[in-house]
Amino acid sequence: MTNTFIIAFCVLIIVAYIFDLTTSKTKIPSVILLLILGWGLHQITDVFKINVPNLDGLLPFLGTIGLIVIVLEGSLELEFNKSKLPMIKKSIIVALIPMMVLGFILAGAFYYYQIHYGSGYVDPDFRKALIGAIPLTVISSAIAIPSAVNLGKKNKEFVTYESSLSDILGVLFFDFVFRNTVIDFDSLWVFLLQLLIIAVVSFIATIGLSYLLARINHQIKFIPIIILVILIYTISKIYHLPALIFIMLFGLFLGNLEEIKRIKFIQKFKLNKLEHEVTKFHEILREGTFLVRVMFFLLFGFLINTEELLDLDTFYWTLGIVGLIFLIRFVQLKISKVPVMPLMFVAPRGLITILLFLYIAPEDNIDIVSETLITQVILLSVVVMMIGLMFNKEKDETFFTRIKEKMSMGSSDASISLDSDGEVTGEKTDKVATDKKQDELLENAHQAEEIVKDKIASEIGSVVNETEEESVESQNIEKEDSPLNETDNDLENDSDSDEDIDEPKK
Repeated sequence: MTNTFIIAFCVLIIVAYIFDLTTSKTKIPSVILLLILGWGLHQITDVFKINVPNLDGLLPFLGTIGLIVIVLEGSLELEFNKSKLPMIKKSIIVALIPMMVLGFILAGAFYYYQIHYGSGYVDPDFRKALIGAIPLTVISSAIAIPSAVNLGKKNKEFVTYESSLSDILGVLFFDFVFRNTVIDFDSLWVFLLQLLIIAVVSFIATIGLSYLLARINHQIKFIPIIILVILIYTISKIYHLPALIFIMLFGLFLGNLEEIKRIKFIQKFKLNKLEHEVTKFHEILREGTFLVRVMFFLLFGFLINTEELLDLDTFYWTLGIVGLIFLIRFVQLKISKVPVMPLMFVAPRGLITILLFLYIAPEDNIDIVSETLITQVILLSVVVMMIGLMFNKEKDETFFTRIKEKMSMGSSDASISLDSDGEVTGEKTDKVATDKKQDELLENAHQAEEIVKDKIASEIGSVVNETEEESVESQNIEKEDSPLNETDNDLENDSDSDEDIDEPKK
């Protein structure tokens, strides 16, 4: 039985990896394929009557670990400097305003349903309705970021910022409503105080963890750092602090060392060796994030109940919720002057939605917000995103297009453009992609250098030949016009005259 389980686990991970590789070609999000694979595996176990232990308890555990590593990886990708401030502002607006608007609209609808059609087991309460609505308002970075692989550079960057901030802001919004039975100015001040405390704790913990990351010389150093991050997050949650802020600040610190090292206070810690370690840490974290994400969505697909999935009573609610999601998003993108297509479709619900739903206490739950509704909203939003991205004709900038743009600029503008593309000021691409781009740049530079050398050599050769011909001609002219030639001519004339004189004497 153990060998069978190991073989099945390895095969599933390899199949999931194949899904991830083919996403850029098929434009089908790997999450959809993972959910189908998990659901199909459940059907196989039912047909062959294979005894599978109860796996419900693993979903919150994998969800929490997945949320930590996904937000940490996303924040490592975020570049925080003056040039990115306009995009960060737009990302915050596009992530926050639709979340608030959609949350209160859904809460009002749920509250109305509680009053008129509720079962009576739970008293109508707008706060409980809002708690049930918030998980449906958050964009899942675990699905959005991998699905944006076929988008252009700017749109991919916007999706990374927006979905990561949506996760963080959604958790903060949920924590605020969930922790406070009475929402007033006092609760708001307490929440702001909690934010201040977690900011101080995050700063101290970030400096300490970064120092350990730079100073540990043991072969094993990254796993203890990740475990300490999870430990700090869990302890912060126990004391009702917005722990996801710590994850975000830690990732932003490591991902923006070039900017942060300019601070005099940070220079005292001598974190010069940290850049190389951060690159390796990011690579290992990316691998771990892939594994956790695959296991979570496979398990979630395995736990889907087919009969509940086809429940028409909740499906009408699902159609209304998903339609409202994309309508509000369309309006917000238009107002924010952000390209509507194809970004309007990149608003999937996923891991964070499930995780927040599992956090809802039984006494705060309402009838309409059930596991069936959550599953239907997730699947339908992801399917809409898949269809929208399939018909997307946007292509990323090619190398020659960028070179052409740079050649049309001045020297200072070209150097700035080269920096913004990558590769100098630190556009946070992964190491392999950066090396590949650098190799292409070097190869093209060498080719251009050879062409320029040949052109210069040919021009120099032609100039030298012309110069030699001109010099020969000038020498001949000088010889003809020189005084020596005149003297020789005079001497020849004198000799001729002497001969003429001597002839009569004879």
